[in-house]
Parts: sequence; C-alpha cells; structure tokens
Amino acid sequence: MKVLRLRNINGKYFNLRQLAKTLDLPLSSAKVLASRYVKAGVLLRLKRDLYVLAEQWPYFSLEDKFQLSNLIQSPSYISLLTALSYYEISTQIQQEFIESVALKRTKQFNVKGTIFNYSKIKTELYFGFGRTQGFFMAEPEKALLDALYLMSLNRYTLDMEALDFSKIDRDKLKSFLPKFPLTVQKMVCYYELA
Repeated sequence: MKVLRLRNINGKYFNLRQLAKTLDLPLSSAKVLASRYVKAGVLLRLKRDLYVLAEQWPYFSLEDKFQLSNLIQSPSYISLLTALSYYEISTQIQQEFIESVALKRTKQFNVKGTIFNYSKIKTELYFGFGRTQGFFMAEPEKALLDALYLMSLNRYTLDMEALDFSKIDRDKLKSFLPKFPLTVQKMVCYYELA
C-alpha cells in the first residue's frame, strides 16, 4: 500500500520530488496523489510543495516546528516572545504559537492547531540571528529589539514585567540599537536597558 511506503521518506517533511521517488511515480502523478492524500487526511500540506505525514505531526518537537517555521515562509527567523521564552528570558510561554520575523509579509498559518505567525520588518533590520539545531533564531538581544520595534508601530504587545533583563547582553544590545528608529532607542532608554 502506497500510504505505508510514505513512512520510508527520509526526513520529517518532504516535497513532491521526494514523494515521487519514494513511490516510484512520475512527478505529475505524485502531485495528484498528494492532493488526494491531503483531502483524506494522510498528509498535511504546509505550503506549496512542502508536506508532512499527518500521523507524525503530534510527535514533532518544538525544534522540528522551528525548522518548519523557517521553511513555511522564507526568509524568516524565530524571534519575539517565542525566542525570548526559548532563551528563558521571559516567564511567559506560548503553547503552539511560533513567532517569526520575515521580509515578505505579515501572515499567519494554522497547521493542526499550531499557529505560525510572521511579522514583516524592514530589510535593514533583518539581522542579528543565527542558525542553531537546524533553524534560524534571533539572538536574545535582537528578539527583544524586534519586539520593541513592532511595539513602537502598535503591531505587538510584550509584558516587560515578565522579562529577566539580567540575561540580556547590554553591550550587544547597544551595538544593534543604532540601526533601529529613534522611537525604539527611546524605549530602550525608558526601560533602562542600555
């Protein structure tokens, strides 16, 4: 049965070429089959040409979902409260809500109850992140500045009382700060972060 052979695909997510190769099908047939399997609930379509087996979704770790977040909208990196929680800077923990910063558009995707939220920022502010464990994530200081930047635009809220500022490298925060608008710089002064 073809459904059982899907478990032989390497990796937790895959595209149509991998599906065609695993099932020994032409690409056009794999596309039709993927559409049928999505309707039948066998596959989850995350975006065009990106799928996961529905039966495996409940077993995805947070890090697996971070990797997918980078793929669902690219380029993007994990930031804001999601990153601050991951670094244990915030006591607030978001369940099944993953926030990223992106260049293309502000958008939200719901995959079986997991929300992938993307906030668009200016190209000149797209920095201060690195790759770790297979996904791109903001450095702690950049995640905080991203949040302050979006707050300055009235597009985000963050409970500043829930943050442990002792885990922020103030020198690094100061080095990032000149690239941000004056409103963000004033917020940093107001919260006595620099």
